[in-house]
Formats: sequence, C-alpha cells, structure tokens
Amino acid sequence: MQNKTRLAYICVVLSMICWSMSFVWIKIVFQSYTPITATLIRLILSSIMIISFSAIAKKLQKIRKEDYKWLFLLAFFEPFLYFLGETGGMFYVSPTLGSVIIATIPLFCPMAELFFYKEKVSPSLYIGIIMSVIGVSVIALNNNIMEGNSMKGIYLLCLAIFAGIGHSVLIRKIARKYNALTIVATQNTIGALLFLPIFFIFDYSTFITITPSREVIEAIIYLSIFASSLAFILYTFSINHLGISKAVVFCNIIPVFTAIFAYFIVGEEITTVKVIGIAIVVSGLFLSQVKPSKIKEVCRLR
Repeated sequence: MQNKTRLAYICVVLSMICWSMSFVWIKIVFQSYTPITATLIRLILSSIMIISFSAIAKKLQKIRKEDYKWLFLLAFFEPFLYFLGETGGMFYVSPTLGSVIIATIPLFCPMAELFFYKEKVSPSLYIGIIMSVIGVSVIALNNNIMEGNSMKGIYLLCLAIFAGIGHSVLIRKIARKYNALTIVATQNTIGALLFLPIFFIFDYSTFITITPSREVIEAIIYLSIFASSLAFILYTFSINHLGISKAVVFCNIIPVFTAIFAYFIVGEEITTVKVIGIAIVVSGLFLSQVKPSKIKEVCRLR
C-alpha cells in the first residue's frame, strides 16, 4: 500500500509536468488552428493511441451498461466542457495567466469532496492549499500577469475550473471500477464525438484550407501524447490512491513548472520574488499532504 502511495505521488507530479507544458504547446497550435479544431485533433489522436495500446496490452475493460451515463457525464465535464473553457480561454490570455487560473481548482475541490463523499478535510490540507495559492499569486504578480489579457479568456477559464471540479468528483466514483486506460480512452472518444458537430458547423470550411507548419504538427502530437493521454492516465491513478483533495492540490505546481520551463526554453528571468513564490507553493504542497497525526506528533516532540 505504501509503495502504491509513493507511486501515486510520482504519477501526479508527472501529470502536472505534462499539463504545464501544454500551456506552451497550445499557443503554438493556435498559429494555425482555432481552439475547437485543436481540441478535436488532439482528442482523436489521443483516443487512437490509447485504444491501440490498450488493445495490444489487453487492458481495455468492458463497460457495464449502468456506468455509461457516468462515463458520458465524465466526458461532458472533461474533456468537452473543460477544453471548451481552457483551450478557448488560452486563445485570449497568456500561458502564465492561464496556468495560474487553472491552479485555483484545488481551492474548490475539498468542498466538493465534503459535499458528495462526506469526507472531512484536515486543517493542514486547507492551510496547505491556501499557502500554495498565495505562492502562485506571488509568481503571477511578478509577471505583470494581467497585461494584454482579455476578460473573455478569463471567463472561459472559469468554465474550465467548474468542469475540472465536476470531473474530479466523478473520476473518483469511476476509478474504483475501471483502470485508467479504459477511463481515459472512453472519455476522450466521447469528448471527440461531442466536439465533432461544433467542428463541422464552425471550423471545417477553414480547416481544409490550412497547411500547418512542422512546429504546429509537433505541438499537436505532444498535446495528444502527453497532455491528453499520459497526464490523464497518471492523474486518474493518483486520484484513486490519494483522494480528490490531495491529488488536485498539485495543480498549484503547474505555474511553478511553467516558470522553470520558461527559464530554460525561452530564457525568462527567474527573480527573487519568483523564487519566494515557488518556495511558498512547494511548502504549501508538503503541508497539504501531511497527516494531522504527524503534525501533533511533531508538536509533542517540541
């Protein structure tokens, strides 16, 4: 059990690394494609890859009739609603602002977990979440984050937050019955089918006239493999073993990874204020994962 918990922590960190890079890849894809087209392509590619791998590995499970409604609702929240909000929002805002807004999801998930699963949340988790959000805010303010961004994009990203909370609540219910490969393959396939009518109505006539660059094609492939496939598989596994509140708080390290990648990839400066913000986020993360009994034990020793 302890080994699975350690593995769950590794998986959730890796999923956040994949998602932090997606904010950069999305912007590259937008050089050629609209948010709807970009989302549909990545979902189709992701579904083909996961279903093919699962079939070869014989990991694809048969869905029970009574669970179709839950899987449809899961796919409606994410990828459908979530990607409408996130990808649409990213069309109007910077990668940094997008990652920071998405990082607020952990503030709301503990309340959803309490409401739906009657699971009490420890004070250390709440304090850890608040600390990590403060750290994210420090990083954001240091970047003049609101400059040149649209309120339309912010509203769309708020839709993504709502969808992310709904997805996190449902995934815990479904993850007890099916493996991560089956869940992600199903939700991405349903999500692609939901996006198809919108694509044909709004984007098809423009899509057939576009010749994407090699950079755009590579970015779509990276989004499909890492952000739409691997990250969701790893995250689903971690939620099943850590719970919603403990897993989702790791969303707050997405802006941290974004800042680090920006330093190495595009040479963005890492200032003292940014380092302080990163330190606060990481401290909050550690605090959020500590059991209350461990905190009491440390206090007694002192």
